[in-house]
Formats: sequence, C-alpha cells, structure tokens
Amino acid sequence: MATEKVSDDNFEAEVLKSSTPVVVDFWAEWCGPCRQIAPALEEIAKEMGGKVRITKLNIDENPRTPSFYNVRAIPTLILFKDGEVAGTLKGAYPKSQLTAWINGTVGA
Repeated sequence: MATEKVSDDNFEAEVLKSSTPVVVDFWAEWCGPCRQIAPALEEIAKEMGGKVRITKLNIDENPRTPSFYNVRAIPTLILFKDGEVAGTLKGAYPKSQLTAWINGTVGA
C-alpha cells in the first residue's frame, strides 16, 4: 500500500473518519523539499501498511483544508488519530526521523 491522494472534498471521509491513524502530507509540485521526502513517505506507507495510512494533499489544488489547519509552510505533515490532530511535523526530514515521529505520535 503506497501513499494515497486526498482532497478538500474527501478529507473528512478519508482522514477524519478513518479508523486508522492518518498522516497527511501537505505538499505542492513546485516544492523541492516535498519531492525530497516523497520516496521516504512511500516506503513508510508500505512498511506501516495496517498501522497508519500516509496520504498526500496538494495545497494548490485543495486550498480549504490547509487553510483550516493553518498550514503556512510545506512540507507539513499532520497526523490525525480518531479525527483529531495528534501531531505536526514541519520540514523535510530523513526517513528514520519521519518513522520515529510517526511511531512516537501513533504510540507504537
């Protein structure tokens, strides 16, 4: 299972109502650091399959959700658990740090 795309239109159903914790990667095509962490997020999505979902939301195509969650810089990762924000990570980090942040936030 790789990263999934979410949008303003399906955010509530796919993220807030998910029974599994969901990491949302707020990103854009033109963002170098966003492209830099994308392969690590793909790997994490495959490795953590049933434990957490990794999703991507393009801020240029979906302006409502980033505005609602006060996303001012990208990449910003927000982990949602039971419909609530459980943690936020801003910036590009190596896979080991991304994995540690997700495990620490999910409580793995």
